[in-house]
Amino acid sequence: MDFNVSERMQTVIEMMNEFMEKEVIPIEREFFHHSFTDLYPVLNEKREMVKKMELWAPPHPEEYGGMGLDLMDFGLVSEALGRSPLGHYVFGCQAPDAGNIEILHLHGTDAQKRKYLQRLIGGEIRSCFSMTEVNMPGSNPTMLETTAVKNGNDYVINGQKWYTTAADGAEFAIVMAVTDPQAPPLRQASMIIVPCDTPGFNNVRNISIMGHEGSGWHSHSEIIYQNCRVSQDNLLGSEGEGFVLAQDRLGPGRIHHCMRWIGICQRAFELMLSRANNRYIAPGQLLSSRQIIQGWIAESAAEIQAARLMVLHAAWKMSHLGQKATRTEISLIKFFVANVLQKVIDRALQTHGGLGMSDDTILSFFYRFERAARIYDGVDEVHKIAVAKRILNEFEKRNVR
Repeated sequence: MDFNVSERMQTVIEMMNEFMEKEVIPIEREFFHHSFTDLYPVLNEKREMVKKMELWAPPHPEEYGGMGLDLMDFGLVSEALGRSPLGHYVFGCQAPDAGNIEILHLHGTDAQKRKYLQRLIGGEIRSCFSMTEVNMPGSNPTMLETTAVKNGNDYVINGQKWYTTAADGAEFAIVMAVTDPQAPPLRQASMIIVPCDTPGFNNVRNISIMGHEGSGWHSHSEIIYQNCRVSQDNLLGSEGEGFVLAQDRLGPGRIHHCMRWIGICQRAFELMLSRANNRYIAPGQLLSSRQIIQGWIAESAAEIQAARLMVLHAAWKMSHLGQKATRTEISLIKFFVANVLQKVIDRALQTHGGLGMSDDTILSFFYRFERAARIYDGVDEVHKIAVAKRILNEFEKRNVR
């Protein structure tokens, strides 16, 4: 594994870091105190600036207007953008659109790509991904209640979803629904494109997350599909391939999340360092003089670096050996980095004291919204069990002395 960063990527990252410091981080306060939709004018202005700098859509295909970066390079970029909750959106590589773009690019028909892919990568429209259900365990994605029944040339979809991220204002949803309940569990479901203006697509509410309902892209909706009829031409891939497509989406998606979390860790860490070096706790005595603070700093530095190297290794392995060969590494980084994230944010908030609890810094925002890192895309416990089983199986017939 080569840790050298090309001159091109060094330049790209420097430009992105400078843009984040000068153009993105300064508008975070507006983000805290206004709805996301209120920020669209200023965010669109920043997005146009990014496009003119030719830094738009870093991981997306060049033929559609993206930069075409591989997972390793996007890992470096994502750390820079992850420093702010607005970073990935401003640079056109935000979830859930990033994952939907991958699915459309890999499995979409020519007609589907013409209709959605170019506009999605260009930032003209947004999308959402509708998989999680209210009454079904997210830890077992083979258990779905939502159905898509053939009727003539259409599918008729019925079911209830929630945590459909960014449905508020989205152009279309990619819906996971059971198309053949008699098939083996992993062949029962399919992915179907549903335009959000289709009759029967009911956005019931933006779910309140830690006291914040959100709006626009920064929201998570409850959706009820009620006799929602779409053409069978809206099927993504082949019928029964829903779980295969989900893995194509979730593998890189988990790496993307971990890359972003490291950016958050680094931002929180730097805020902790600044606070420790500038906060007097007695005449002539700074907070940084206390050994417990020094211990937190050392532990955080080691954990962030370990997490960074683990994620880059997983990205490298997926790029060279494919997703199946990287299953263990993906599970490892998913729970490990999520927990590093929680610890670093908590230490930074504790170092700031009462200031950390307020919205005068970004730490309380990170503390509220990033707790979900240990839940979405597979809870910690499920990933740990999966890793442990693979490791145990590898050693089942080996004699260890």
